[in-house]
Amino acid sequence: MNMNPPPVNSQPIEFVNRLRQEAAHEPEPVNTQAPTKETQIIAIYGKGGIGKSFTLANLSYMMAQQGKKVLLIGCDPKSDTTSLLFGGKACPTIIETSSKKKLAGEAVSISDVCFKRDGVFAMELGGPEVGRGCGGRGIIHGFETLEKLGFHDWGFDYVLLDFLGDVVCGGFGLPIARDMCQKVIVVGSNDLQSLYVANNVCSAVEYFRKLGGNVGVAGMVINKDDGTGEAAAFAANAGIPVLAAIPAHEDIRRKSASYEIIGRPGSTWGPLFEELATQVGLAPPVRPKPQTQDELLGLFSADSVGRNVVLEPATTFDMMGRDDLVKPTLEVIYDAA
Repeated sequence: MNMNPPPVNSQPIEFVNRLRQEAAHEPEPVNTQAPTKETQIIAIYGKGGIGKSFTLANLSYMMAQQGKKVLLIGCDPKSDTTSLLFGGKACPTIIETSSKKKLAGEAVSISDVCFKRDGVFAMELGGPEVGRGCGGRGIIHGFETLEKLGFHDWGFDYVLLDFLGDVVCGGFGLPIARDMCQKVIVVGSNDLQSLYVANNVCSAVEYFRKLGGNVGVAGMVINKDDGTGEAAAFAANAGIPVLAAIPAHEDIRRKSASYEIIGRPGSTWGPLFEELATQVGLAPPVRPKPQTQDELLGLFSADSVGRNVVLEPATTFDMMGRDDLVKPTLEVIYDAA
C-alpha cells in the first residue's frame, strides 16, 4: 500500500501569487483631460426611393478615403442600404441573424453582422417579413442588440444611420426622440412628396426640441437635382443649409444602377462627395422651421400641384342615388323650466 501523499499541484498557488503581485501595483491615474475624439452619430432621413442609400454609400466611402473611421447602419426594413457599397451583395441583417443564433442557443458576435469594404464598416438592422411584425419594433430590437455588442464603446469618427422618413411609427423616430444622434440630414428632391417627408422630419425635430431634446437638422442633400429650385427654396424657408446638390445626370443613374461607387477621390464626381463629406462633418445642428401644407404647395406652380382645385362637399344623393329622407326623431325634448 502506497502511503505517500499525492503530489501538490502548484498551479493554483502560482496563480494566486500572480494576482497578488498585480494587486500590489498602484492603478493608473484617472485621465481628466478633455476627450480628443468624439463620434458623430448622424441620422439621414428621406422618402423611400429618393436616394438615401445611394448618397450614404458614396458619402461613407469618401469619408473612409479621407482617413475617417466610418460605420454605416441601414435602418430601413428593405435592408438595401449596404447593397451599393457591397456591389449588390445582400448583407445578413441583425434581426435575422439574432433569430437564428437564438434558436441555436448561440450569442451574436460582431463578425456575424458587421462587414467592411475599403475602410467602411457596414451593417443592416433588417426588419420582419411582410405581414409578420412591426418594422419600428424591429428597429428598436436591432439597437438593443447593438448595445449588447458594445455600440457605445466603438471608436468611430462617424456613425451614419439610414432611416426611412415617410413612416411615422415611433421606432423610425428613435434617434430624434431619444437623442441617439447629434444631428439629422434630410435627403430630398424637387418634388412635393420628398419635400413633404423632409418637412415631416423637421416637424419631428422641432417637436422633440420643445420637449427638451437636443437633436437638430444639419442640412439637406438635394438628389436628382434638375435645377427647378423647389428643394433649395424649401431649405431656405426651413432655415437649414443645402449641403450638396447631386445633379440628375445619366452617368450617375447608370453607374448607380450597376452598383458602382462614384464617390472616389480623383473620379468625375469625387469633388462633389469630398465637399459633402466636409460639410457633413462641419455643419452644426440647427432648429428647423417646419412649413405648413400651403407653404409647401406655394413652392410649386399652381398647375403642377392642383392648387386651384376647390373642395366640393359630397351629398347623400351622391352616395345613395336619392335624397335623404328626414325621419321623425324619437328623442324626448323637455321644455325649459
